[in-house]
Formats: sequence, structure tokens, C-alpha cells
Amino acid sequence: MANVQLFQSTPGPLPAAANSVNCEGAPAYVLAPAHRLAQYAATGCLNATYYASAEAQLADVLELCEGVESGFIAQTALYCRERGYMKDMPALLLAVLAARGAPELAAVFSRVINNGKMLRNFVQILRSGVVGRKSLGTRPKKLVQQWLNNATEQALLSAAIGTSPSLADVLKMVHVKPSAPWREALFAWTLGKPYDAAALPPVLQAYLAYQRDRSLPVPAVPFQMLASMQLDTKAWARVALQGGWQMVRMNLNTFARHGVFELPGAAKAIAAKLRDKQAIAKAQAFPYQLMAAYKAASGVPEVVREALQDAMETALANVPRIEGKVVVCPDVSGSMQSPVTGHRAGGTTAVRCIDVAALVAAAMLRKNAGAMVLPFEQDVTACRLNPRDSVLTNADKLAAIGGGGTNCSAPLAWLNARNEKADLVLYVSDNESWIDARRHGATQTMREWAVFKRRNPQAKLVCIDIAPYGTTQAQENGDVLNVGGFSDEVFRIVAAFAAGQLQAEHWVGEIGAVNVNDGGGDGLENQLRRSEAG
Repeated sequence: MANVQLFQSTPGPLPAAANSVNCEGAPAYVLAPAHRLAQYAATGCLNATYYASAEAQLADVLELCEGVESGFIAQTALYCRERGYMKDMPALLLAVLAARGAPELAAVFSRVINNGKMLRNFVQILRSGVVGRKSLGTRPKKLVQQWLNNATEQALLSAAIGTSPSLADVLKMVHVKPSAPWREALFAWTLGKPYDAAALPPVLQAYLAYQRDRSLPVPAVPFQMLASMQLDTKAWARVALQGGWQMVRMNLNTFARHGVFELPGAAKAIAAKLRDKQAIAKAQAFPYQLMAAYKAASGVPEVVREALQDAMETALANVPRIEGKVVVCPDVSGSMQSPVTGHRAGGTTAVRCIDVAALVAAAMLRKNAGAMVLPFEQDVTACRLNPRDSVLTNADKLAAIGGGGTNCSAPLAWLNARNEKADLVLYVSDNESWIDARRHGATQTMREWAVFKRRNPQAKLVCIDIAPYGTTQAQENGDVLNVGGFSDEVFRIVAAFAAGQLQAEHWVGEIGAVNVNDGGGDGLENQLRRSEAG
């Protein structure tokens, strides 16, 4: 008689067999090339992660680009810059388009390169030669020239902060012809050449005057231009009040060290800036950045810490309320201890993948009070959460679990063993399951999902991936969505999928619907053609 444990029969259709392996060598489903590129672009920061080096990520992205049309590469660059708020990856994809001579480059350039840091990233990537060329080339050079002649004085001063390359390096490379006297003077000042001081833009004149005379008002220049000066407490307070939202968030401890919060009214004014809804939206803040600021703030008044919590609630405004019962499964295994943006010498974030997973789970619980949260590693781990607690409080509880191997099927097995019902099961993981590895057939996650679906035929499964590895434990189909990233755009996608509003291509379809020519791309293309013809 056949071994019934080995040859156990189950009702319903057989889940598709795994067609790849993950970084642990365990069975997995490889995503389609366009989907893999999107996942890398939305989660990869070109820094070393738990399983992949920065070099390996770069090689994978470049290889994927070879098999994907330029139009989708342009759409992915726009999506990840405008909705995912990524930096290096969109610049890399733009450089790929430049190396190809793709017509989409002109259409998307100004939307991806929307500040000086992005401009310098793009130029550095191109001149490094990784995309197959070291020179900018005629068309990219014209686009950079146009950016330099359209940027505001504030944007140009911000672009002048940093090296590799510096703004001076970029100016030397593209030989831009200034479109106005003030640009000519500013470019000459940047290059260390003689300039007409009277023609400099007012803010730069104010900065140079302040260098000579500290009794003058603190100029409204980028924070980094003032940081090296010996500023007094009142000057530091002015820097905080004039600075952008992100700069203030990142420098709260600096302000505390210089006594800013001891000045009458300073703490309340800075708190008001931090909780300003319009400023938060303009800053395109990741919720996890607020978590990092809250955790790092030391010697900061309670009113400022409370403002960070208020800002968190604002940043999570897009977390959906889902009809029906929701189960959220944050991965708290050992690999999730990796920094969410990877390891980078001198700049590694303190926020880990597990922190982001915990934050998503806590936010979903806050908006869906009846949600069940099942943190998992080798098995489901108990964790008592109060939906009325703050998001940060519950996130801290979840993130404190940590450790152990990864078993992505554990939450579904837990639900099946108890005959639990749900309308949406939401995973937040790096998908590197190995504890439940099988030699043949479908992944254990898909086997457990098949069992769950027989009891919950209308249920949907969403896997939010926050690491750039290119495989999943749950094969995409009409009821399974794989989406990558850690911006609030992910919440919108989850809500649309739960409501049955996504097209058949799911997340890839969302990216494919991005309008490349929205925002004057055609006009820019025509301008370049006329310029080249002349």
C-alpha cells in the first residue's frame, strides 16, 4: 500500500510547481522580467543587503533591463521616483535609457531628475561606464544643460552640496551657456572663476555677506552651507525655522546640542513645522523615516516627540480600511534584521526590514481594529497588541521579537489548523523562506494557501516584498498580488487589489499605466530635435 503521508491527496486544483530557488536555495517562484525589474527598482538601494551585494543587485538590474522594452524602463523609473520616492534606482534606469539612445529619455528626464542630487547621481552613473558608456553624449548633455538653465537659485545651491561629482564637475562636463546674468555669475562662483558680485542671486549675495559679518540675518541657503560655520544658538534656531521639513527631521539632536529648544517658543515652532500636513506631503516622507527620527531623538522636548507621532499619523493617512477580516503577517525572522536600505559605509540606516514590517502591521491594525496580526519566523509568535495604542508603540513591540529562520507558510498553516476565516491575508517579508522547503512541487506557502482558499473562496493574498531578491513564495494569479516597496503607495495598491480594482497585470499593470509623456515630454523632445538639426 502506498505511503499515505508521502502521497497524501488533497481536493481542488494542484498549485503550480515552484520554478526557481531563492537566496537560501529553497523552492520559489521567479517573477517575470518586468515584475523583477519593478521589484528591484522599488526596494533596491544599490547597497549590500542580507543576501545580495550592491554589485550583484546592479548586475541583476542591468541584465533585466536588457530584456525589457525602453518604454517600461521609463515607466518604472517614473513610478519609483514619483510614487516610491527612490533615488539611485531611477537615476540608474534613466542612465540605461541614455545609453540606449531611447526616445523616452527626453520625455521623463525632468520628472526623474527633479533636484540637484538626482542630477549628480545621473551624471555619476553615466560617467562610471556601468551602463556601457562613459561620456554623457549629445542628448543627455543637452538635457543636463537645460536642467541647469531652468533650475531655481535654491535648486542650484542645493546641487552645489556634495561631490562625486560636484556641481562644478557637472558644469565643466556639459559647458552650459547661461541663460541669464545671474546664472552666469552663480556658475562662475561655483567654478571658482571671477564673477560679477552684483549679478549674483540675492540669496547667494546674502550668504557671502553673512560669511563676512555674522551680525546680519541668517541667509536662507541650504543647511549644509551653514553647518561648518561657528553659529550661535539664535542662528541655529533660525536655521531650524527656515529649513525644509526633511532637514529639520534629520537634525533634531543637532538643534538640541546647540540649545535651540531652550529658546522661548522654539520647541513649539519646530513641532508645528514637523506636524504640518502640507510640509509632510511635500517632503515625500517615508513613515519609517519618522520612526527613525522618533527613536533617535534624545534630549528633545516632549512636544517635539509628540509632533513626530502626529507626523507619523499623517504619513500613514493612505493606510486603507479593508472590508471584511484582515490578517497581517509581518516577518520577524533573522534576515529581517538587515537595514532596509542596505549596508553603506558611513551611511547605513538604523531602520531594519523588521521595523518596516512591524510598522506596516501596526498601521494596518490601527485602521482595521479587528485585524489579526501574526508575526512569524520559524512559526507564528504570540504578541499582544492594542489597536488603540500608537502605531509606534505597537511597531516597537513587533520589532522587538526578531530572530529565527524564515517559514512563510507558518501563518497560513496556523490559520488552517484553527479553521480561521479571512478576506485578506497580508504578508510583509523578504520572501526568503527555507524552514518549510520541499523537494518537489509547489512551495509550502502555496499549498497552505490552496487549503485556505477552499474554506475562504473569496479571500485574497498580498505579499509586500521589501528586499530586492526577485522571487516569491506565492505565485501571482487572480487572487495573489506581489508588490514591492516601502512608500505609502503600497497601501494604495493593497486597497485597490482588496476591492477588486486592479487590472489583470496587478502591480506591473499599475506601472505600465504610467503616462511617460505627461508633463511636457513631447515638447522637450521636439526642442532637442530642433536644436540638433540647427
